[in-house]
Amino acid sequence: MSFLRYLSGIPSARDDAGDTATVRRIAARLDALPPEDARFVAAFAYVLARVASSDLVVADSESAEMERLVGEVGKLPPAAAALAVEIAKSQARLLGATENYVVTREFHRISTPAQRLQLLRCLFAVAAADGSISSQESAEVIAIGEEIGFPREHVIAERAAWRDKLSVLQKPTGK
Repeated sequence: MSFLRYLSGIPSARDDAGDTATVRRIAARLDALPPEDARFVAAFAYVLARVASSDLVVADSESAEMERLVGEVGKLPPAAAALAVEIAKSQARLLGATENYVVTREFHRISTPAQRLQLLRCLFAVAAADGSISSQESAEVIAIGEEIGFPREHVIAERAAWRDKLSVLQKPTGK
């Protein structure tokens, strides 16, 4: 089942074999959100999780930053933001390869240009939350930026604000 369909409660014709009891339990707690708000928060959280997991490790600091940003952008209480992030991380682990582009394209469709710019900036914040933006995370943010309609040059210009966090530019800690 697609992540967006899952959160919005729209049934899917596909088998839900990847669906876990934990994810169902978390999603049930978001039922109070109007479907369009749930879709926006779901897409926003998922795209953040896409970057956080691009280097195959989601640090606690990245999860905390995602929760903060989802709460702020979605105007959600901390518990609801944490639930949305947990769903997003779980779905990204389970369905990432098939859902990444689909969810990002959906975010582009349902968001305004200002919301897309906000997402782009939030992607860098999540990637940098553990103190360093890995090459994989940087490449993923650039790919997402292009998928949501920004020219590569614009994404790279936004990345300049995070220059000190780019792992390729950080001094190695030697022995």
